[in-house]
Amino acid sequence: MLALPPLGLYIHIPWCVRKCPYCDFNSHRAPTALPEADYVDALLRDLALDAPLLQSRPVDSIFIGGGTPSLFSAEAIASLMRGVGNLVTIAPKAEITLEANPGTVEAERFAAFRRTGINRLSLGIQSFSDAALQRLGRIHDAQQARVAVAVARDAGFDNINLDLMHGLPGQSEAQALADLEEGLSLAPEHLSWYQLTLEPNTEFYRRPPTLPDDDTVHEIQAAGQGLLAAAGYGRYEVSAYGRPGRESRHNLNYWQFGDYLGIGAGAHGKITDLKGGSIYRLRKYRQPDHYRQQTINFTAERLAVAAHDLPLEFLLNAFRLTGGFHQSLFEARTGLAFGSIGKRIEYLAGKGLLTWRGGHVAPTTEGQLFVNNLLEEFL
Repeated sequence: MLALPPLGLYIHIPWCVRKCPYCDFNSHRAPTALPEADYVDALLRDLALDAPLLQSRPVDSIFIGGGTPSLFSAEAIASLMRGVGNLVTIAPKAEITLEANPGTVEAERFAAFRRTGINRLSLGIQSFSDAALQRLGRIHDAQQARVAVAVARDAGFDNINLDLMHGLPGQSEAQALADLEEGLSLAPEHLSWYQLTLEPNTEFYRRPPTLPDDDTVHEIQAAGQGLLAAAGYGRYEVSAYGRPGRESRHNLNYWQFGDYLGIGAGAHGKITDLKGGSIYRLRKYRQPDHYRQQTINFTAERLAVAAHDLPLEFLLNAFRLTGGFHQSLFEARTGLAFGSIGKRIEYLAGKGLLTWRGGHVAPTTEGQLFVNNLLEEFL
């Protein structure tokens, strides 16, 4: 039976100093003067219109992403957080994350961000090699990244994520592992360590750089996972590693097919309508200026997920989790009987790609390498 899942809130701030050549997010070069007050007002109008979708639930996590949200002043973030708190109930121990650039200007604001209620910082470091950072179009250097972590600690942040990429243009296995070892030396609570991929509508896709071959990437991943495990970081998702109890609660909610409101230019949301027995995907207007001008409707698209698509929608997320899911979660989040996918789960377990014991389904080590093959069975 369909049940109302936990609820997160994603807030999108779409501006960056410049667009990175690998980025396919809805991000835009920042104007000389950011329209902070106007954009915060629009975010709060958007949230007020979405408030009925909460269905009396508290918000368990908030993630302010972008773009580069740390380009906004602490005053603007404080105004945003006050407004959010006036419109929704934020759970007492909610995880509240802000994505930040390790550049010096942003780092100087960390203490002020902490005072606004932000309790988790996600730093987009990507590499500790200055040459690699230049190839990636990043505006910070390795020393600024190191300093940013120290400044964040001094500001009182005890929950820090570092974003690191591997498989970079011209990168050797030794260079990739050196990046990871330096990240580990900074003792973050969480690491997002993922392979660079060439996404459509990016500069790298139009003019592809030379990337390491598949064998090198495989060796990097195998050695890196060993380093992370030895350092006490559990791999709980394809590219997410956390110390015990420090897994990203906001992202776990996505992967467990929970609900989330999305506010901001181009933000996406997923909402369960318990009365109507339906699940909806929502998308807000994409262009920042167009988005800011809205007063009565920020939603560009609202689509009900068809019942026959629900198994795949659930599994697209759940198969990313190394710990898998219980069949009761599938039933609660989709409203479908587990029997609707039971035969295919049994078949994949027989192939050695899944385990299925006591109602719990999880990808095997081999299954984690062939997630797309798993998903093809549910198309």
